[in-house]
Amino acid sequence: MARRRPGVGAINKGKLDKQKFAAKGTEIADLQLSHVSEQLDTFRKQLELFAAKHKSEIRKNAQFRGHFQQMCARIGVDPLASSKGFWAQALGVGDFYYELGVQIIEICLATRDRNGGLLNFDELRKRVLATSGKTRQDVSEDDLARAIKKLRILGSGFSIIPVGGRRLVQSVPGELNMDHTTVLQKAEPTAYTSIGAMVKDLGWTELRAKGILEHLVREGMAWVDDQNTEERLYWFPGLYTDST
Repeated sequence: MARRRPGVGAINKGKLDKQKFAAKGTEIADLQLSHVSEQLDTFRKQLELFAAKHKSEIRKNAQFRGHFQQMCARIGVDPLASSKGFWAQALGVGDFYYELGVQIIEICLATRDRNGGLLNFDELRKRVLATSGKTRQDVSEDDLARAIKKLRILGSGFSIIPVGGRRLVQSVPGELNMDHTTVLQKAEPTAYTSIGAMVKDLGWTELRAKGILEHLVREGMAWVDDQNTEERLYWFPGLYTDST
């Protein structure tokens, strides 16, 4: 026995039901979105009250300030986004990171002739903490990273580059490509490398290794050492530490 096809009325009823379900779904979604927005507004207001109450501790205690930044991030608030908003007026965090950013620029410029614009992150923090005439024992690594991130508005010259177990602060324009980063990673344990080491460890041609290393020399990021009797060495001051 042949199965009867649905009539026009049934088809229209089905379409109407789908439209009703869609409309109801949109209504529920709008209500949920409105509820979430109200919750976020409440959180922001509570955060403002919390910030005002603990203003002094946020400014003076690096660990407390880091936790506060995490709280802000969870609800999409950036205390550093504006220097004229509530956060700058209530906390002065805008001024804190502005002053820290200026310090970072000054230190990077002062050491650029020596390291070519690649400064060890730990050395940067030591120099910030040792700044004469100021007590900056409240500056954490997280503070430095946030300040450097904000300096990106000045162009591509400021960024943090992970190299092996260290971090380098780049303060010169231009992106380091994969080959440059690979050379830095290979040189990281001793702060130096050579064309022969690149050929042996990476399987590069001598021409490729020499081209990359000489480029880093021209950029001021590497120094040439011809005192070695076996082959020329390339030193990276930005990787050099007291323990190297």
